[in-house]
Amino acid sequence: MSCSSEQLASLFGPNTTNAAAAADYICSQFTVVSDRFVDTAYAVDSTYLLFSAYLVFSMQLGFAMLCAGSVRAKNTMNIMLTNVLDAAAGGLFYYLFGFAFAFGAPSNGFIGRHFFGLKDVPTSSFDYSFFLYQWAFAIAAAGITSGSIAERTQFVAYLIYSSFLTGFVYPVVSHWFWSADGWASAANTGNLLFGSGVIDFAGSGVVHMVGGIAGLYGALIEGPRIGRFDHSGRAIALRGHSASLVVLGTFLLWFGWYGFNPGSFTKILSPYTSGNYYGQWSAVGRTAVTTTLAGCTAALTTLFGKRILSGHWNVTDVCNGLLGGFAAITAGCSVVEPWAAVICGFVAALVLIGCNRLAEKVKFDDPLEAAQLHGGCGAWGIIFTALFATEKYVNEVYPGKPGRPYGLFMGGGGRLLGAHIIQILVIIGWVSATMGPLFYGLHKLKLLRISEEDEMAGMDMTRHGGFAYVYEDDAHKHGIQMRRIEPSPNTAL
Repeated sequence: MSCSSEQLASLFGPNTTNAAAAADYICSQFTVVSDRFVDTAYAVDSTYLLFSAYLVFSMQLGFAMLCAGSVRAKNTMNIMLTNVLDAAAGGLFYYLFGFAFAFGAPSNGFIGRHFFGLKDVPTSSFDYSFFLYQWAFAIAAAGITSGSIAERTQFVAYLIYSSFLTGFVYPVVSHWFWSADGWASAANTGNLLFGSGVIDFAGSGVVHMVGGIAGLYGALIEGPRIGRFDHSGRAIALRGHSASLVVLGTFLLWFGWYGFNPGSFTKILSPYTSGNYYGQWSAVGRTAVTTTLAGCTAALTTLFGKRILSGHWNVTDVCNGLLGGFAAITAGCSVVEPWAAVICGFVAALVLIGCNRLAEKVKFDDPLEAAQLHGGCGAWGIIFTALFATEKYVNEVYPGKPGRPYGLFMGGGGRLLGAHIIQILVIIGWVSATMGPLFYGLHKLKLLRISEEDEMAGMDMTRHGGFAYVYEDDAHKHGIQMRRIEPSPNTAL
């Protein structure tokens, strides 16, 4: 908005003293007020994005607790340390290389070329808050992979794969589908794949499939844990030691997902029509609702599905089903109706159950079902979006390209589905071509799997100096001078 002193002065009457000075003063005040509104909009959007980044980062605690509860007690310290290192190593490598590869514009369609070490940041396009938010996404992908290879992986392998994944593999994929220069990005209005681009709003493919497929290769190359399958090939359950930690981690992840999905708008103060109650803030709220409904439906479907198959009401299975629903809705959370999210969660639970049954048949061992959950349900979420994305929401969330294709079942044709099938294929190909050779090379160098003796004893004692839980019997057995004090009637409270 602008104020012209000349035009304003001409509106004053003939008896106005020094009309030009009065007009200059009024326009200067108008400019001050206008600038304050602009400043406020930047501050509100930046605060919203920072808050969303904090929520997504809290998911690391959720991953840590979920992983800790899903492994045996003798490996608790190891898996929690890997989660800490995912964040720490990922932070450094994403700062040095990853963010530039992902969002370093201007660039080509394959990889970014600017902002290494955050040089020249902030820009007119984003501030430091955007970097923090994207870093939280990058370490989430690494956290997914750590669950697949838990309880049998050398610590140095964690450091190598986590740095490589967050510094190169994941950023390239995020550039393809989220950067304005990406060859398949829905934001690349100048050259849209099939006229639509890929609508992977918060990363069912970019985050979940990348982490899940990376974990798939790690677990396949390592092989199953000792005792996971007997001599006849029958699966033996190696249950985690704490359902309480699993539930705690699940609720923390649920909480963090409200930054993961709604936060992916990156802005909240964007009216679709000025002066109206309906704007991007409404889309943010709708995204939170679709996320919730998909997770809830998947949890209930898993509950009853596993009850039919196994005869038990299993809380761990329900937690995994819930997370599978979240992973699936992540792609289309902003562009589908709430009723469609129910369908998404229902099918996601069936996909997870089917993938787990298949994994047992082929003797694939993933302690957290991470490859099945994030890889399988993430792929379903990409297909789901191409089927159920609505025209209205697609045009609101991805403006600037009228007539953009939308969901096949909503009357939008099959071009969006074609783009999404390509996304699935290229993610599988890229992660296979990068993480597969990395894990295989670590295996050949004997840097991937720990020894049989260490695995049987548990990595907490053999690699980390002691168990996460120390009791009197264990302390004496391993020569640790620590006494457990039991309460007595005379003990002061």
